Amino acid sequence: MPVVNRIADYAEDMTAWRQHLHQIPELALDLPKTAAFVAERLRDFGVDELHEGIAKTGIVAIINGQESSAADAPCIGLRADMDALPIPEETSAAYASTHAGNMHACGHDGHTTMLLGAAKYLAETRNFKGRVALIFQPAEEAIGGARIMVEEGIMERFNIGEVYALHNAPGLPEGHFMTTPGPLMAAVDSFHIHIQGVGGHGAMPHETRDPVMAACGIAQAIQTIVSRNHYALDDLVVSVTQIHTGTVDNVVPDTAYINGTVRTFDPRVQEMVIRRMGEIVAGQAASYGVEAELDYEIGYPATINDAAKTDFAVSVAAEIAGAEHVEAEAGREMGAEDFSYMLQARPGAYLFLGQGNSAGLHHPKYDFNDDIAPVGASFFARLVEKAQPAS
Repeated sequence: MPVVNRIADYAEDMTAWRQHLHQIPELALDLPKTAAFVAERLRDFGVDELHEGIAKTGIVAIINGQESSAADAPCIGLRADMDALPIPEETSAAYASTHAGNMHACGHDGHTTMLLGAAKYLAETRNFKGRVALIFQPAEEAIGGARIMVEEGIMERFNIGEVYALHNAPGLPEGHFMTTPGPLMAAVDSFHIHIQGVGGHGAMPHETRDPVMAACGIAQAIQTIVSRNHYALDDLVVSVTQIHTGTVDNVVPDTAYINGTVRTFDPRVQEMVIRRMGEIVAGQAASYGVEAELDYEIGYPATINDAAKTDFAVSVAAEIAGAEHVEAEAGREMGAEDFSYMLQARPGAYLFLGQGNSAGLHHPKYDFNDDIAPVGASFFARLVEKAQPAS
């Protein structure tokens, strides 16, 4: 697998970094150990600027290329997410999580390692013009750390003109790349429905206003949004994922709760879902004689790759992996990613890097494949060298 030779020399170090990060998984914006480790490595590499405390524990490191120390020099952004998930680990690895209940079940430890590998190489070689901004982001899994970093002004502060990111992909052959121009991943929203009825004895349901039956009616009716209210060729997912109510078999409860997720690409489809869900909740509540409140939360926007930047990123990926191992028109999927906020702020591209057969993302037996770290680091490094070539 053709990787940059110098980066291949770091493979053992990168494995050690990744496995250390795997042992200290931290959540959301609260990543003190992770951020400290990343900052220490970046200082060791000799980056020119190290800016900490962005979005609480996020980091932006600047490396100057040739003839380009000025703050207004062209700057390319490379992003890695650092946070973990609240999942108990079941890998039995020697380097398994030491933080009970948390684990790196999505490979962000690997993403961070790939960007560290690129940072070490770029700081050492400086074979590019302009500047590179290495963005180490917290809270991808929740809250939206990318949004916070953008709102705190990193694009303007560091004159970032374009931005790129990678995500590992279980099931995609090891070292293969996959992406698509335009919409790549969906916008993600969530809904919460709180139902207030009147409880009572299970043997006397006529004296109650049953929130259980109302919850069942609402959950079923919500599915008609997909089946009857939208054009079949417009991608849409509406999934009810939680219903909580009741305590014992002979009591009709007072309340019920419904939760779920909505995935869309078109804002008009999103608006339709919000409208219809409100109508369904109100109408079903009236029909069952209960009160119901809908709390609809708009989340991450769709991840939309810039077509020209995607073509460029694909050419770099082909150089690293071979054109036959790059799928440039993979189509879109209904997962979501907060890198979308960075792509709203600046043109760029998001790509998947295959890690071979493994447990799936967010699974307690998932583990990042250390063999692909030099591939991802090489992609990041060559992206900079080709986007801003030295004389």
